[in-house]
Amino acid sequence: MLLRSLFALTLLGAHGGLVSAAGPASAPESREVKAWLTRIHEAAGKQNFQGTFVVSGGGAVSSARIAHYGEGSNQYERIESLDGQARYVYRHNDIVHTLWPGSRVALVERAQALSGFPSLLQGSIDRLSEFYEIQSQGSERVAGREVYVLLVQPRDAHRFGYRLWSDKASGLLLRSDVLNERNEVLETSAFSEVTIGVKPQFDSVTGPMRKLDGYRVIRPTLSNTRLESEGWAMRQGVPGFREVNSVKRPMESPISNAEEASSEPVLQTIFSDGLTYVSVFIEPFSPARHQRSMRTAVGATQTLMRRQGEWWVTVVGDVPPATLLAFANGLERRK
Repeated sequence: MLLRSLFALTLLGAHGGLVSAAGPASAPESREVKAWLTRIHEAAGKQNFQGTFVVSGGGAVSSARIAHYGEGSNQYERIESLDGQARYVYRHNDIVHTLWPGSRVALVERAQALSGFPSLLQGSIDRLSEFYEIQSQGSERVAGREVYVLLVQPRDAHRFGYRLWSDKASGLLLRSDVLNERNEVLETSAFSEVTIGVKPQFDSVTGPMRKLDGYRVIRPTLSNTRLESEGWAMRQGVPGFREVNSVKRPMESPISNAEEASSEPVLQTIFSDGLTYVSVFIEPFSPARHQRSMRTAVGATQTLMRRQGEWWVTVVGDVPPATLLAFANGLERRK
């Protein structure tokens, strides 16, 4: 599943710098971009908060309750889906338990997917200013709190833009819009209500993680690898995106009543430009499961699926459709 002169005094003061908020906005220095984005991102990990957030886009709306607690280097989080099939997610650092109480299934794994709302950064921020321009758009209120509004515009056509609403007091991201090339909103993630600075309740996360009696527990075996180690390469990369993670995982449906696993694991490689990401899945082609190529879009999330020789490739990301196609076209089998 996403920062200028009005923000500068608060953010750079916390990071050892100082920029005047008076006068017209000017292009930010690289260190300013890093400070702005880092404060928003770190707030999602360091602040204790709880609330309800809503994600809407492409005619679909979903909501969830979230609670996050930090204690030193330890992170605790629980998310309860409020729509559709009941689902609970509990995270202690990088260990994630996803529970479907209706089907009595629990998926236990190490976090491989990159963080979502209200986290922001998806990787290194060192080169973000090369691909995004950031501007202040004043102050507003979200969920009853005063916020700074910031516009993040892409410098090329390979990525979407963002409008961000960051809490003045804490830096926590309270709303994020994903924008297309015409600045039209594709998807919105926003707190409808939030309390920041709540008392930690660690057992509300770790307790359910220990109580899995009566659940069918699935523990996928993931093996770290690299795209090239599996005989693949990007013949031509997409500007700004770098490989940040690659794993081989079994194909299994956690909420199916039957064990559904292919004889071959799927290779998942994640590429990121620091703010968004693209996942590339590669598996052996199966006529029974892979019947036709397709492209779909739900909100900002685009998906491309197609056959490439004896392989089936799925590319997913919050990026323009042409960017997914560039990834698929750049993928090459080397051995």
